[in-house]
Formats: sequence, structure tokens, C-alpha cells
Amino acid sequence: MPENKTPASKVLDRVLVLEMVRVTEAAAIAASRLVGRGDEKAADHAAVEAMRKAFDTLYMDGTVVIGEGERDEAPMLFIGEKVGGAPGSGPKIDIALDPLEGTTITAKAGPNALAVLAAAEAGGLLNAPDVYMEKLAVGPGYPEGVIDLNRTPTENVSAVAAAKGVRPDEIIVCVLDRPRHADLIEELREIGCGIHLIPDGDVAGVIAVTDEDTTIDIYMGSGGAPEGVLAAAALRCVGGQIQGRLLFRNEDERSRARKWGIQDLDKIYTLKDLAKGDCIFAATGVTDGSLLSGVKRLKGGRMTTESVVMRASSGTVRWIKGEHRDR
Repeated sequence: MPENKTPASKVLDRVLVLEMVRVTEAAAIAASRLVGRGDEKAADHAAVEAMRKAFDTLYMDGTVVIGEGERDEAPMLFIGEKVGGAPGSGPKIDIALDPLEGTTITAKAGPNALAVLAAAEAGGLLNAPDVYMEKLAVGPGYPEGVIDLNRTPTENVSAVAAAKGVRPDEIIVCVLDRPRHADLIEELREIGCGIHLIPDGDVAGVIAVTDEDTTIDIYMGSGGAPEGVLAAAALRCVGGQIQGRLLFRNEDERSRARKWGIQDLDKIYTLKDLAKGDCIFAATGVTDGSLLSGVKRLKGGRMTTESVVMRASSGTVRWIKGEHRDR
């Protein structure tokens, strides 16, 4: 765990940290009923409604600063939506969320689908527009600056290999399996390093660099900017480095970024730009994956879940196994 240098927040108290898991559990359980059913929107809708309802049981005055749905035309917990059971009186908290990270893999019963959220005091999370972001991440234990988006993939792999004390061809890189990454994959294969291709779920992909059991050293490639902020919140809690640069396909996306107060469209965001101060990260598995086991449905209406909740100020990571009964 990283050295604790973040003062504990009076806003994010211990009770709220653990209560956040109830929210991701509710979303995961709801989405799990539609695993393998081939209906992405229905699965996302179920997760959204369950997450919204669970938020209403918490004593907080929450505001969604990163929501989901705009890009995929899915049901939304929209940016600016108020959540929590104590509007105007509870602690003011910014929320970043993805009720179902991996809608396609849920519909197809693939790996690494999660219900995810991050929470921080107001202003603690980058209000990222729903565009793509180029991302580069490593786990804890490396010198600051070992990765740099201004370098080539070959240069970044070589730098991480040197810091780890291994050859570049011993490095494992996680990349989303997308046509847009064809050149990246070709360059990495020319180096000879291993490539762990994932079909979806780049929040889990980034977090995988923090877990030695995955053997993944680096995350590279582009994915959603909101997911980049969620992953950064997790790294803020457990250590590691991440850099992100927004990618724009047209003027409409550039205008959207300016609307959210982003003036430097070429800025490279570091970990502290994406998530700062005390923050919470919580996730529950929907399907089995590298980070968490998925929801299991047992006899007698029983279900089991596996979740993780992290807090930056304490560097604490709690792995939580739950048993639930269908109501």
C-alpha cells in the first residue's frame, strides 16, 4: 500500500466508505439477471435503476460529475443529477460512476463486467467529457515519471522494463482489443513483449496493473475518458501512475469539452489531475474477471457477490464477500 499522505476527510466518513459497496452490489445483482441474454440496454437499465435507488438510502447530498449513457444512448445517471437521501443537509459529495462497465460483455457473458463508482469531496474528480482518452498506466513501486504519453510505446515499455530490472520482452501490456489499436499492437509485438487483449472493461484493465497476480505491467491505449477518471480514483487509493490525454473526433466533441471548462485540449492529465484529495473507489463484479468474481446465483434464492472498496486517505483496501437473498 502507498504511504498515506492524504488527510482523512470529514466528509467521507468511515460509514459512508462501506455504504458505497451497497450501491455497487445492488447494481451488480440487478445486471446479473441479464448476463448472457444478449440485451445490452436492458442490462444497463437494470443496473442504473438499482444504483439510483441504493444511493437514495445514503445520508449524503451527492452530485453526479461523471455519469454514463450519453455515448451509448443508454439509460442515464446523468451529469448533474442529484443522488443521496439527504439533499441540502447531508455531506456534499461528487460521484463518478458506471453502473455497468462492460454492457456488451454482460450481454455476451464475457469476463470483467463491473458495477463501479468513485466518490470525493467537491472538486476532487476531473469533470471529464464523454469522449475518448488515451491512457497509460503502471502500478505502484516505480519512480515518478517512468511513463510518459509523449514517448512512443517502445520507449515506455523500455523504461518500465529498466525500472523493473527485466528485458522489454518480459513486459506484459494490457490493451483493449479494438481495430484502432492495430498499430499499437503491431509495435508491441515487434518489441516482443506480451499483450493481454481484453474485449471490454478498461477500468478493470487499468486496475490490473496494481495486482502482481495478473502479471500485467502496463496498460496502454484509448478508451472512455470517464472510465479513466474511475480508474485513476482506484490508483489514488492503492498507488500507481496514470496519464491521460483527451481525444476528439470532431468539433462537437471539442465544444463539449469546453462546456465542461476544459480549455487546454491537448493537456496530459496525471493522477492528481484526474483524482485528488481523499476519495473512495468501490466495485462489485457482475461477471467473473481478473479483479473480482461475478454474482453467483445459488439454490433457495441466495446470491453471492465479491466487491472491493478502497480509500485514499488510509490506503485501505477491503475485499468483501456478500451473501444476499432474493426479495
